[in-house]
Parts: sequence; structure tokens; C-alpha cells
Amino acid sequence: MEQSKLELDTLRHSAAHVLAYAVKKLFPKTKLGIGPSIRDGFYYDFDREEPFAADELAKIEGVMASVIKEDHPFVREELTKPEALKLFEKKKEPFKCELINELPFERVSVYKCGEFADLCKGPHVKSTGAIGAFKLLNVAGAYWKGSERNPMLQRIYGTAFFTKADLDKYLLILEEARKRDHRKLGKQLDLFSFHDEAPGFPFYHPKGMVIVNELLGYIREELERDGYVEVKTPIILRDELWKRSGHYEHYKENMYFTKMEGAQFAVKPMNCPGGLLIYKDSQHSYRDLPLRMAEMGLVHRHELSGVLHGLFRVKAFVQDDAHIFCTEDQMQEEISRCIQLIFRIYKTFGFDSVEIELSTRPEDSMGSDEIWERATAALRNALAANNITYEENPGGGAFYGPKIDFHIEDSLGRTWQCGTIQLDFSMPERFELEYTGADGQPHRPVMIHRACFGSLERFLGILIEHFGGAFPVWLAPVQVELITVSEKFEAFAKAVYERLRKEGIRAELDLRPEKIGYKIREAETLKVPYMAVIGGEEEASGELALRGYGRKDLGKMKIDDFVKKVKAEILNRVL
Repeated sequence: MEQSKLELDTLRHSAAHVLAYAVKKLFPKTKLGIGPSIRDGFYYDFDREEPFAADELAKIEGVMASVIKEDHPFVREELTKPEALKLFEKKKEPFKCELINELPFERVSVYKCGEFADLCKGPHVKSTGAIGAFKLLNVAGAYWKGSERNPMLQRIYGTAFFTKADLDKYLLILEEARKRDHRKLGKQLDLFSFHDEAPGFPFYHPKGMVIVNELLGYIREELERDGYVEVKTPIILRDELWKRSGHYEHYKENMYFTKMEGAQFAVKPMNCPGGLLIYKDSQHSYRDLPLRMAEMGLVHRHELSGVLHGLFRVKAFVQDDAHIFCTEDQMQEEISRCIQLIFRIYKTFGFDSVEIELSTRPEDSMGSDEIWERATAALRNALAANNITYEENPGGGAFYGPKIDFHIEDSLGRTWQCGTIQLDFSMPERFELEYTGADGQPHRPVMIHRACFGSLERFLGILIEHFGGAFPVWLAPVQVELITVSEKFEAFAKAVYERLRKEGIRAELDLRPEKIGYKIREAETLKVPYMAVIGGEEEASGELALRGYGRKDLGKMKIDDFVKKVKAEILNRVL
């Protein structure tokens, strides 16, 4: 990790302490939760009866500015656990006392600045005056320790930078991100909606389904090219299956359960156990491997209402999953193929900057140390063979194996974790999978879990914001809007419309008796890539007066030439 990143984390962590200091000054009865730095800033959790209002955030910022100006030093003190408990019991901070009691250490560290003291392992900047430019952003609800069984706290988010110029640049990006919010654009472009009758479940409208089907069609092309077969597994399976796979033990809080004819079933949160059953249904030879089995599987996961966020966090989504069964000798080559496939797919959408993260064994996991070491080494070797640099995320793996995660950077410079490659020795063991080797003896295959989009819903949300709703022609729900100057040219416009539709071009025909400027502005609002204005000159010449999205006058073009142009952009998936 770069030193500047460490320094920025330290700055933001220190700003979180100053936030807590300011809140306690203004609202002394407020109880403190925790306040870490995060990727783009920091937050602090507070227990307060009244919700924080927008004008109160401004007051808190004012007090923070005063604390920073006073330049209080951050002073670290080590206390025994009884001393620390006494300190925070006196301050009437129950959440801090709970944390102290859970710590496995005999001594704990406390940081003080001015009149404020907080339980913290550090580090911090030298003094509050070292904190550069900061801004409080918003308030959200957050359960204590992330569990719905615990109290709901108020989480104040903020960000901090070394300089005001860096802060201003970030705030501009946030403003642009607000304009590109996929929830707002999804409604404006008539792509999808959410309803109280099914909270957290997206409803796709016809135009949204066009994009979904284009995405699925594209990835199926890539998978066929890469030697995959496609399968489909049930949404509901007996809970014995989930106990056998390990999901029940490690993931049941995120699962939905139901009963049928007295038997307990679970709605699948992942596709892998179904793929294991399909593999196990046939006998396999080493000659059959690798078997690359893809599934566009609908999965359901229990998410708390407080964390739902448009398409980014939903209760049901499609995973472009694959489960590759191979020999250990084939393992590294198959991981490399997955890496190359994922990079190839991202390039199609203009995601040229991709960060890689290797996540290792978490505390909540299954399998022996020896299996985890072999699996982690195989992923490292595949990354090295492809000359890929990566960050390591200790303890961030899946419960059944280590993984490589792919973080794409969008047009605003934000990163999103999408693709993943997970190496699994445990489930083939649990399900007693076998193949017959060249020696005629039974052997255990290795299982690779792979996704490129990850969640189709989340990837669509990312694309909406990445393109600002102005999709490239091949993805656009409406590729060409035909706009008539008056009803006199309706017959010619309909003929052009039929020609475009026959050529496989998604066109719409606007015959309304509205002013031409109004119809063009509406097509701009819907971010249609091409607008073709049809009047007397166009009918006489057999040409179209073309405009591109963004008020670009493209001049006139023969219908045949325009059809060739649009079809070439669709075929080549031009960005």
C-alpha cells in the first residue's frame, strides 16, 4: 500500500475523532459507537434519541473547524481494562464498555485531544491542526455491529483530504454522481422500478429488459467462445443440501426458508450446490475435464431494509455464475483463462483500469490449513503467470476458499468490485465428487467458482452511472428516434421505421403533432443515441437529417448508409 494512502487513512480516522468530539460538545447525552476511516472518507456511529437534522450537520462542522483551529495534540495513553472501563463508565458510554469487555488484551489504548477521549488503537495525526479540508456528507441508519438484533444508531458520513483543492475535486465528483444516480436515471429512462409490494426486488420495464437481454446475449457469446456449457438449477432446494455444502452453517442468516409437505427447503442464495448435483449425476473421466459449466442463476439473499440501495443492493439478483471442474494439473491454466475472460469482458464496456485483490482465509471458514495453502498458492501463481500486480486482503476469502476479486474503475474514477474467481477444494470433498483418472482410479476434481459481472443487477446500475444513462448504440433500449416535422411526412417516416426494424435496429417513431424542438428535447432527455428528423427535403432526397445525443448535428445521410453505420456500431459494440 502506498504511504500516501496510509497517511490519508490516518488523516480521516483523526477527522472521525474530531467529529465525535464536536457531537459530544453540542449534544452531551449522545452515546458513541465507532468511527473508522473508509475508502472515500470516514464515519462515526452515534446513539441519539433525536435524528440529526441537516442544519445540525452544519453546526457540527463549525465546531469541528474550531477544534481543528485550536490544534489539540492527539495523546495516546495505555490503560488496563479495568481502568478503561472505569473511564468510560464514568463517561456513560455503554458501547465503549462493551467493546472493552470483548477485547482479548489486558491493556487498551485511549487517545485524547482537548477534553475528548476515545477508545482507539490509532494511529492519528500529530494534532487536530494537521487535519486538512473536510466535509460532512450525510446521515444514515446503521445497526450496532451490523446486527438487526442490536440498536439502530445514526451514522454520520464525512470525508477529508490534505488540501481544499482535493476536497473540491471530490465534491464535484459527488455532484456528478448525484446527477448520474442510477435510481434517478432508471425512472427517467423507464428502465426499472421498485414497489412496496416486493421491497428490495427490482421490476424491469420493457426498456430495462432490452439492456438485460443485450448483456446476457453478449456474455453468452463470450462463454460459447471459451468452451462453456450452460445449465439451469432450481431456485428452491432441500435444506439438507445447504447443510452439506456448508452454506447453512456459514450463511443461514442471509437465506430464506420455506416448508413444503412438511419438509424444510431453502431459497438458493448461491448457485454452486446445484452445479455440484449436476456434476455428480454423471460419471466423468479425466478426458471430460475441464468441464466449464455456466449458469445465469437467480439467487435470493436476505438483506435488511436499511442497506437496500437501488440495483446496487437488492434481495434477488442474477449471477453470471460458472463452476469449472478440473484436475489439479489444469487448475492454474483454468484460473488464467478466467482472468483473461474477465479482462476481455470489462474492456468491451470501457473499463480499462482494473484493480485486483487476493482475499485469503477468513475466520469463518471450512477445510484444512493444507487445502487453503494449496488453493491460495494456486491463485498467486496464476496472477504471477499473467504478470498481474495485486493487493492482498487478509481474511477476505469465501468460507470455502480463497478468491481473486476484480475492481473496475468507472468514468468518475470510482471503483466497484464485480468479478471474482474462487478456488474450492472443500465442496468437491463434501459432495464426494470424482472423476476417473488416466490410471483408472477415482480422483477428486477441483472446483473453480467464477463470475464476471457478479450481480447482473449491480453491474447494470454501474453501467447506468458509468455512461450517465447515455448508453452506446448496442446497449441503448432505443437506438434511433424518428421525428416528423409534420403529419404530412407520416407515410415516409413509417416506411423508414419499418426498414430500420427489419434491419434489427431498435427504432421508435414520434408522430405527435408537437413542435420539432420539443420532440428533439424529449429524445435528448431519453438519451437516444440517434435522432432522425424527417421533413419535405428528406422525403424528396431519401436522406435523413441526423442528430447525435448531446445536441450534435451530424448532417444528412442516405438511409442505406445510415443503416450500415448503425449496424456496424452494434456488431462491433462501439463505445
